[in-house]
Amino acid sequence: MKPIIVVNFKAYSKAVGDDALKLAKVHQEVARKTKAKIMIAVQAADIYKVSNAVKIDVIAQHVDGNEPGPYTGSVLAENIKENGAAGSLLNHAEKRMSIREVRDAIFRCRRLGLYNVVCVPTISNALSVARFKPKYIAYEVPELIGTGRPISRVRPLNVRIFAKAMKSKGVIPLCGAGISNGEDVRIAMELGCKGVLLASAVTTSRHPDKVLMELIG
Repeated sequence: MKPIIVVNFKAYSKAVGDDALKLAKVHQEVARKTKAKIMIAVQAADIYKVSNAVKIDVIAQHVDGNEPGPYTGSVLAENIKENGAAGSLLNHAEKRMSIREVRDAIFRCRRLGLYNVVCVPTISNALSVARFKPKYIAYEVPELIGTGRPISRVRPLNVRIFAKAMKSKGVIPLCGAGISNGEDVRIAMELGCKGVLLASAVTTSRHPDKVLMELIG
């Protein structure tokens, strides 16, 4: 079974605006060749442009749980859906949310037919979020993000415990932080995860297509 690959474009210069569009097309071509499920999380301003150019799932990097109203700066679930997003990341280490905010965002998205990839820093946090039944939960230890030290090798026991717990809750388990090559992904899969969430290993690479191909295996 091929791994699910979720790539967070963040706000890297190589992954916004026209460059986001180019990078998205690279992901689509790799998905076409490998038949793997690849999702890309792009800047809110790029959702419309990117989602209209590719057929792979484009998701927002964040969404708020409030309904339309007097909330300056809020990212509405209605808005990301209208612009072509299939769902959204939530609670990334660089965009933390309270458990109540996560809950509200999940429920708002579900009512609109959107799914969520919820990032969690601990197993206990994952169990709390799992009560709200998001489609995916990604276990990411913040201190490993962007280090090249993969969570699947540094915290294998924790990843195994997390994956088993999520499966028992009916949630698809992913892991991230430090993932950069195919071996990191292979180990994550052996530990029970269905795929990985990553960013810089792909988005800052001179050859993102080659990195993606290796990740998928």
